Amino acid sequence: MTAEHGRAGVTAQAAEGGRCAAVLGSPIDHSLSPVLHRAAYAALGLDWRYDAIECDSARLAVLLDELDDSFVGLSLTMPLKRAVVPLLDEVSPLAAAVGAVNTVTFEGVGLSRRRLGDNTDVGGLVAAISTARTTKSPSNAVAPIERVAILGAGGTAAAALGAVREMGVSQVSVVVREPARASELVAAAERIGIAVELVAWPGCGALRAAELVISTVPAGATDTLVGTAASEAGPWVARPDQLIVDVVYHPWPTPLAVAAGASGARVVGGLELLVRQAALQVERWTGRPGPVDDMRLAGERALADRASPPR
Repeated sequence: MTAEHGRAGVTAQAAEGGRCAAVLGSPIDHSLSPVLHRAAYAALGLDWRYDAIECDSARLAVLLDELDDSFVGLSLTMPLKRAVVPLLDEVSPLAAAVGAVNTVTFEGVGLSRRRLGDNTDVGGLVAAISTARTTKSPSNAVAPIERVAILGAGGTAAAALGAVREMGVSQVSVVVREPARASELVAAAERIGIAVELVAWPGCGALRAAELVISTVPAGATDTLVGTAASEAGPWVARPDQLIVDVVYHPWPTPLAVAAGASGARVVGGLELLVRQAALQVERWTGRPGPVDDMRLAGERALADRASPPR
């Protein structure tokens, strides 16, 4: 189902599967969300439909109006996380602070139907980071995180700020190529209530000092951090006591993840983050906890199929 479907096309396809949800974005063909959500609904015994719908910012308002009452919610990816905000009836304080909505929940029917916006990227990050830390420390006696470095200054970096703030962190180093273009992130940090120090790329000193490093930049952007091109007394080498989070999930593992793992650091990849935030969406829409293990397995299989050479 694509954005080219008119109202009749959207409602007709919705009726075929009972209750429906979808992910919107552009481009959307690469999205793993359908795989994860369909696995969740199957595991929960729900005959729900979940589609990927190609939709850009210009089309968003019209498409939202086209969705009928069978739709329970939407997942949003680029470039819609900010564009959707003025089209909603209510936005959660968390999403408003972060400045991005990745989850829309529909409540009510007909003329009383309301659109509620939230951000599960934050909760997904918290869950993934907390699980990784307690797994590494089976006694669950995990010391609070004090030093964090975030690579990048986009919307995912804002979600990362929200996540570490929820974990009690009050100050973060943000490594960026162009500090002058980080104004939106700085504004989000002020709303979230966390202090940000902007550090020029590659920021190896900030990376070495951090207990938690979160890379929010695209695939390939961090490759030089683990190679000879990194500056500040040579390339950054992760320590065994560091936790490295890389939001990239394909191709995986990234050179950053390989290097960090080889140094003994704990590594969390983008698939785990995607699964955790999707599980929170499933819980919001179904009222039942998202089956994380089933969703992760489905995602791993889908990524393995993508990596396999064509026959």
